Amino acid sequence: MEQPILQVDAFTSSLFSGNPAAVCILEELKDDPWMQDIAREMNLSETAFMVKRPEGIDLRWFTPETEVDLCGHAILASAHVLWEDRHVPRSEEIRFFTKSGILTSRWTDGWVEMDFPAEPERHEVPPTELITSLGVTPLYSGKNRFKRLAHRDRVGKGPGHQVHY
Repeated sequence: MEQPILQVDAFTSSLFSGNPAAVCILEELKDDPWMQDIAREMNLSETAFMVKRPEGIDLRWFTPETEVDLCGHAILASAHVLWEDRHVPRSEEIRFFTKSGILTSRWTDGWVEMDFPAEPERHEVPPTELITSLGVTPLYSGKNRFKRLAHRDRVGKGPGHQVHY
């Protein structure tokens, strides 16, 4: 079976730079082991798999080791392929249906605008590893599915400082 797979360097306009992602447009959804094998073969940080549906595009991402819920550079690469190869007119917003929710992309004046749903963090007691790595106990610690937020006081250096990781 022949399956085209494109490699796109996201976040750059120069060859051989940026953040590469593989993009695979499928006629129908394949099983997880097949997509995992393709991602392992591509050996990039993420490989995006897309299937068109009437309301938009189903999109999933796999690293060489596992599936991930969200990948910014592979969304950008996927939108680029859909517009450049004329699967979707640039005048149309792309609606990606993902495990993270609906993500949209628009072509605006030569730029791709991406809109991710906001997911507020939930307060949590800071884990020991966080305290050790920061060297201080944060005044506030919270996290959501994708990020952790820590707020600590910068003694003698003005207002507080937020650390996102």
